Amino acid sequence: MLKKWFLSHNAVLGIITTKSTTPKFNNPLLHQYFSFPISLTRFCTTTTHPFAVSYLVNNFGFSTESTLKAFNNKQVRFNTPDNPDSVITFFQNHGFSLDNIRIIITKAPWLLSSQPHKGLLSKFQFFLSKGASSSDIVFETNKDTIVGLIRYSRSFTFYPYHFLEANINLMVDFDVSDSTIARLLQKRPSIFGSKDLIMSLEEVKCLGFDASTTTFGTALMTKQCMSKILWDKKVDVFKKWGWSDEDVIRVFRCQPSLMLASIDKINLVMSFWVNQLGWDFLALTKCPLMFGYSLHKRIIPRASVLQFLFMKGLREKNASLVSPFTYSENLFLNKCVFSFKEESDYLLKLYEEKMKLANTKENIGMPSTKCVIY
Repeated sequence: MLKKWFLSHNAVLGIITTKSTTPKFNNPLLHQYFSFPISLTRFCTTTTHPFAVSYLVNNFGFSTESTLKAFNNKQVRFNTPDNPDSVITFFQNHGFSLDNIRIIITKAPWLLSSQPHKGLLSKFQFFLSKGASSSDIVFETNKDTIVGLIRYSRSFTFYPYHFLEANINLMVDFDVSDSTIARLLQKRPSIFGSKDLIMSLEEVKCLGFDASTTTFGTALMTKQCMSKILWDKKVDVFKKWGWSDEDVIRVFRCQPSLMLASIDKINLVMSFWVNQLGWDFLALTKCPLMFGYSLHKRIIPRASVLQFLFMKGLREKNASLVSPFTYSENLFLNKCVFSFKEESDYLLKLYEEKMKLANTKENIGMPSTKCVIY
């Protein structure tokens, strides 16, 4: 569906303006959500809060505290209902439901201070101009994408339509799938404002990623959010622990999020795995997700159990070192704790003590990675 939007070049961007000072709500259920005061002027004069604060509290159910915070941070600035009403009318005219509007305003209350024909809202019209109908945009499958656009909409503020259109069409030319484009719009819309997007697209493709897969999008996000200097530093860290350049690229192809791990996290995991446990560093090439797991809440407690099993000869020496770390907690306990009847009580106690210690360390900020078998 998205490709049809993006390949349509003949649509003309429309500018919607409104002189209405009252939202044109046709749905009789609207007043359950937007209960505008009968006399807004009188309402404003009888409250000690700024009009914008009262508007959000009474019409959207915001707490006074959160609204005052938004006001003080200059996220909302209006003294009459005209502008926020016109914003609401704009969304309603484009087929957004009451729940959609509430979600949008909750995520970005500053939109009520914007002009419907400028900024984000006019850029939203850009997507309509690509051939999407209002009913298409408010489908449940696309709602998260639109909300994502709104949440990060200031990423688009400084880019003209033709710039955004060029990058979207560039992705289409690279055969990036519709679902990947939608996911990028939701997760990292700033990519579409990149001036060197073509370089990143070509680099990711040269690394062997298939543009039609979801991993292509993850790899693209990784490349876009990281400088070449930082990339090279992370590669050097992996090489310090025994990986080759080929290992890094091969694992990155399998799990692009590998390179999103910080240098400190890479060193901590490697040091614990190699120096403390004495396990093969190459085993981690088979489970790059390890660098995204919590060291204290997942890796250390499970490693303690596995180390005990190896020490007692209860786990085969050629058994996978990394698989147990990928299990859900219930599966891990069933396979690595409760399945050993005689030792299950001790193993469970060991596991729970490590988990409790992890919570304690997290609360007081202790970085210790010691794994001691009692």
